[in-house]
Amino acid sequence: MRFNTATVRSDAGILATNKVLKNTYLLLSMTLLFSAGTAALAMMLNLPHPGLIITLVGYFGLLFLTTKFSNSALGLVFVFALTGFMGMTLGPILNMYVHAFSNGHQLILTALGGTGVIFLGLSGYALTTRKDFSFMAGFLMVGVLVAFFAGIGAVLFSVPALSLAVSAMFVLLMSGMILFQTSEIIHGGETNYILATISLYVSIFNLFTSLLQLLSVFGGDD
Repeated sequence: MRFNTATVRSDAGILATNKVLKNTYLLLSMTLLFSAGTAALAMMLNLPHPGLIITLVGYFGLLFLTTKFSNSALGLVFVFALTGFMGMTLGPILNMYVHAFSNGHQLILTALGGTGVIFLGLSGYALTTRKDFSFMAGFLMVGVLVAFFAGIGAVLFSVPALSLAVSAMFVLLMSGMILFQTSEIIHGGETNYILATISLYVSIFNLFTSLLQLLSVFGGDD
């Protein structure tokens, strides 16, 4: 009996990709639930927002540790530490919307639903078409850096128009990131499900907060 080596390698690659995809979505679901739990806890305890500096230090510090230990079981600990921390910082923001707008709960649910629809739609498109979106890497990297620094500037100098523009930019950029990251998993560009999970989680988190800000401007009732 003769074996086709190329076919065997191809089948092995498909199995590996499917395993990464399965593990990524399983871990992503768990981290989203955990993050939602910590956000709800922060809301119930009425915790204050830690501030921009602590948020950035905590985020980048935990992101560094997650990346450093992504090939070990310890990486899972830091994944939940990072997503739990982000949930804790989100809780006070949600409380602010609830108290600032009479329809705050509706705004949050609408942003949550919109985030879910966008994520499922874009992920489904990437999975079914299996298109390679790796060509978007450079554009997305530059776009995120520009939007990130513009966002910090909007906070420091209190420029509402710039903040609104940054939110719109992040909605588009995070949508592109979801397509790109899903494509990377499908085509073997990302083989570590911990790193894949963090990438998708951050995109979903930013997409949700950006949609919430846009909805509050155009549909918020004081």
